[in-house]
This record gives sequence, C-alpha cells and structure tokens, in this order.
Amino acid sequence: MLRKVWLNIGVEKIDMHKGVMIKVLLDSGTMGMFMDKQTAARHGFKLQKLERPIAVRNVDGTNNSGGAIMHQVECNVFYKGHVKRMRIDVCDLGKTEVILGMPWLAAHNPEINWETEEVKMMRCPPLCGERSQKKKKIKRVATEEEEKIVQWAIDDKENWGREEETEEDHRKIEEMVPKKFLK
Repeated sequence: MLRKVWLNIGVEKIDMHKGVMIKVLLDSGTMGMFMDKQTAARHGFKLQKLERPIAVRNVDGTNNSGGAIMHQVECNVFYKGHVKRMRIDVCDLGKTEVILGMPWLAAHNPEINWETEEVKMMRCPPLCGERSQKKKKIKRVATEEEEKIVQWAIDDKENWGREEETEEDHRKIEEMVPKKFLK
C-alpha cells in the first residue's frame, strides 16, 4: 500500500524575507525538490532562470506535458523549528504545490511513520539549521541598502562637521537633475 505524507511548511522568499504556508508532499522516491509554476506565481517567488533546461519525464517515461524545467526559486524551508535554505525547481505539478524529495529528507533525516503520517525531527545533523526552542537570537545581516539608510541617518543626525560636503553634494545633484524635477 502506497502512503503519502503531507506536511504544512513555511517557505520564506529570500529577496523579501516574507513567508507563506504551503502544503507539501514528502516523497522519498523523488531525487529533487519541486514547486508548482502556479504556486510560485501566486505567492510571488522570484524565479531564477537555469543555464540549461532540465527535461521532465513522467513515471512511464513520456515527456511531461508542462515541458522542461526552466527556472528555480531559492527559499528557506521551515518545519517544526528547523530551517534549510534550498533551491527548488519550478515545474508543472498539477494540484500539488511543492514536493520535498531526498535533498530535504537527507538534510534532516526525519523519523517518518508512513502509516500515521507523523514526522519527527529527531536525527538532524548539527548544521541543519535547527532553531532552538530557547528562542536564540538569530543575527540577521543587514542588506547594503539598509546599511546605507542607517549610515545616512547617523551622518544626518550627528552631522560630524560635514556641512560643506552636504552643500557640495546638493550642488552636484542640482547640476545633474533637470530643473523641472527639482522642488
């Protein structure tokens, strides 16, 4: 008797640090990780074009009607306090939103009861990205844009004797920007 295990997981878009809950199929017979094209579009995942398309074949050896895999998404996959950054191939999965295959299973080595569909995260290696139940603070590295904003705020607030530089910067801007756009 074939059993399927369905999980609700969190998937975070790397570019926006915004997550969504998605129902996924665990499949130990799949050697990859796949997200449905419609799911990727509906949730606004940023598609990354592959250098070469990957042919998709059905179980019976025929070509998949959805065509070759042309894109992937990079995201963080969250389940029961565990996180793993992964690249997931985007293809036509029909009614299935995401399939987690051997890359995810190997990364976490979960204990799976295929009869009850219970998944326990008991055997993860130390580097799997487990987030402690003690709610350790996770240090997030600021983006370049955030660093510029913070630096601007510091410079503007304390001014550190840079009035002359600021005036010079304003003159340069006024020279570069057409007058009709200046207020």
